Amino acid sequence: MIATTNRHASQREIVPAIQSRARVSSIGARSFLLEAPGDFDLAAQRRIWALSRTVKGWADLAEDIPGMTNLLVIFKETPEDPEAVVARLLEAWENAQSIDLNGKTIEIPVQYGGEHASDLPALCDLSGLSDREVVRIHHEATYRVFALGSAPGFGYLHGLDPRIYMPRKTVPSLKMSKGCVTIGGMQTGVAMLTGPNGWNSIGFATLEMFDPTAPTPAMMAPGDTVRFLPARIEL
Repeated sequence: MIATTNRHASQREIVPAIQSRARVSSIGARSFLLEAPGDFDLAAQRRIWALSRTVKGWADLAEDIPGMTNLLVIFKETPEDPEAVVARLLEAWENAQSIDLNGKTIEIPVQYGGEHASDLPALCDLSGLSDREVVRIHHEATYRVFALGSAPGFGYLHGLDPRIYMPRKTVPSLKMSKGCVTIGGMQTGVAMLTGPNGWNSIGFATLEMFDPTAPTPAMMAPGDTVRFLPARIEL
């Protein structure tokens, strides 16, 4: 699970968004979502990681789920005073010191182009770049795993070059293959499951990144560094 915004039917904003202040929303009766102010960047994510470490010590907390520059906290029971919870969460955010996670480096061989790169031509049209330029820009970047979610083992990666940002599709592909290397907005990732997918595919990775029988099923973890290696380019 990953905490995202504007996708919860019961979400109610308690503390409105202000440029320099975090926003807090209630998600049902026991859960609260804190969204960091400012840009979607590593600095904000490092404070979210620090906040997550802080709230883990709260005795009344059932679970905390770091998302992309946000944190979802779920309490064991419905708080009697939600406003006090919000105040405590905001105070913890204000006191959170930026930390970094000592993650591992993951190298993912990619077959760029070919049958699985169904959205590469559209990305070239949007960016004004050639297919080889798009591939080069994508594999030369270094990415950080901000959070896991959406599907088992799926990592939300930060570090995509703005030149190859591409909005998610308004009509998803109905059966995108597991392993497709994709771009969605300002992020990139690897599809964990075969099925409907609104991200844009530019290649394919055969590396198995989720094994439910392994002691640690997901290969990726928050804080990891990811590099995509051009094992084959078929353009």
